[in-house]
Amino acid sequence: MRGLQRLAEYCSRAEGRCRRMGRSIRTALQVLALLFPTLLVLLPLLLLVTGSVAGNGELGRYLETVFYDGTDYITWKIVPDYPTFANYGKLLFMTPQFFVLFWNSVKMEVCILAGQMLVSVPAAWAFAAYQVRYGKALFTLYVVLMLLPFQVTMLSSYLVLDRLALLNTHGAVILPAVFSAFPVFLIYGGFRGIPPQLLEAARMDGAGEWKIFCSVGLPLGRSGLLSAFVLGFLEYWNMMEQPLSFLADQSLWPLSLYLPQITWSQAGYAFAASVITLIPAVFVFVWGQDYLEQGIVFSGLKE
Repeated sequence: MRGLQRLAEYCSRAEGRCRRMGRSIRTALQVLALLFPTLLVLLPLLLLVTGSVAGNGELGRYLETVFYDGTDYITWKIVPDYPTFANYGKLLFMTPQFFVLFWNSVKMEVCILAGQMLVSVPAAWAFAAYQVRYGKALFTLYVVLMLLPFQVTMLSSYLVLDRLALLNTHGAVILPAVFSAFPVFLIYGGFRGIPPQLLEAARMDGAGEWKIFCSVGLPLGRSGLLSAFVLGFLEYWNMMEQPLSFLADQSLWPLSLYLPQITWSQAGYAFAASVITLIPAVFVFVWGQDYLEQGIVFSGLKE
């Protein structure tokens, strides 16, 4: 009997070890499967940062085969032979045009996001909190408008802006973006997560519609608001088609149109400008990553 018990205990321990080994192997395979796409995403960023601290002569050797139709493979060093911050110094202290376009981007971002909050939040609350006739049909129209790319609406927008005398002004970029349907869609998803019984209870307690909106709607729908803010910042910080179509004066351009003007002979300068341009977008994304995920979840929920 003791022999049988020992054999059973040994088999049980062996089975446990096999299970733990199997879980460890599955975990290792999952980590490797996640590391590969992560490296593909991070590699261009690493090359961008290392290129920004490399000298022009060294970058010229790296990129010579690209710009002179060479047949050799591109070579690149993760750590440059002679690191230098001259490109950053030139950009930050000797290029006033960079700061003009940087503040143009900041101005347009602030105006667009503030305008979207003023327009999209009440619209999304009305769609989510009130049952009105043809409300779902109107919201479906919003979704259809959201799916239209800029190339489809560019001509009509150009004609309207021309009639309003807004062409070649920042208003030509700000005004259409303020009335975008996409933030309404995201914020609506956050408001739809509020139980209707909670709103009815607030009305029965004597709370007015404005009080319900400020005390119940905005706090509980914060995830949708912040996800719309994060996605809006990332989209309009990198926009190129709208200002390129509606702004003829280059002094009004945003920072996203500054980088294509840099020639290949200023490759290190372009890398440094790209790194500085990337910093605000990375900061906003890291800050609002959790809200962004929640907003995506809300936007995928069915009514």
